[in-house]
Amino acid sequence: MAATVTTTATTGKTWDGGNEPMGASYGKMMMWFFIVSDALTFSGFLAAYGFSRFKFIGTWPIADEVFTHFPFMHGKEAPMYYVALMTFILIFSSVTMVLAVDAGHKLQKTKVAVYMLLTIVGGFIFLGSQAWEWKNFIKGEFGAVESKGGSVFQFVDATTGKRVALADFAAHIHTDRVEKRKSNGIWFEKADALPTYSVAEVAEGLKTHENVVIRTETIGADKKKTVLNREESLKKIEDFALVVEGANLQHNEYGHKLFADFFFFITGFHGFHVFSGVMINILIFLNVLAGTYEKRRSYEMVEKVGLYWHFVDLVWVFVFTFFYLV
Repeated sequence: MAATVTTTATTGKTWDGGNEPMGASYGKMMMWFFIVSDALTFSGFLAAYGFSRFKFIGTWPIADEVFTHFPFMHGKEAPMYYVALMTFILIFSSVTMVLAVDAGHKLQKTKVAVYMLLTIVGGFIFLGSQAWEWKNFIKGEFGAVESKGGSVFQFVDATTGKRVALADFAAHIHTDRVEKRKSNGIWFEKADALPTYSVAEVAEGLKTHENVVIRTETIGADKKKTVLNREESLKKIEDFALVVEGANLQHNEYGHKLFADFFFFITGFHGFHVFSGVMINILIFLNVLAGTYEKRRSYEMVEKVGLYWHFVDLVWVFVFTFFYLV
């Protein structure tokens, strides 16, 4: 009896002898694997941020009071305006990337190059905007005082309730303040750079300016920071420990220090992704100009980098929602 031999053949495009899952090429599948893994990483960071904010909800900074700067509008409050503009620019760059991919499907080299260039420009504008926002966040605007227990005391006008900068009321007392640096012989202690004003100058200024009172970082039932009366404010002077200007990983004039920690880490991590995307887009753009994909009769590489760029844009939507809107 003759043995029957059955053979199995694969059809269509293959990678390493197997059929393509869902019709996707190897490169696209690997890009999707990377995006999913990176999405889980961002999810973990945002979940940690959400947990910390929920735990310290009573002292968490109010975003509308933190991100109020706008270029060429010094001294004027524009809460969230510039962040909204940054978001629009990044989303618009995602639109130009879609148009580049569509032009690639039609083998329109010139249009691919133009839309890729617009995407790159949008990415650079976003990165520059983020750097400008970091600068203002680090530098600060009004200044505050940190208590011995780590709480933050801000200063407001008792009549209007508006923030008052330390420069507007701090006294000028001549004191010898030595910065802890190796050049000063104090190499065994590490300390931050000296602030513009000392605790004594802020305390003396608070005493002499009757219209200035303290606003604590505690959020009241009206969802606003609690403002102390004049008598309560003067009692808090005994608790003054450190003058804080701006924000860093250890101190934050806007409120709880964890807000600054998460802000620098998450927005910095996202900014690194945007920078990487811009660099990759530049390489693909140069290949488009060189006619590499035109010779292959395929612009799939543009589509793959487009997937990454859309992912970066989508992540920013979540970061924008968590940090600025909620």
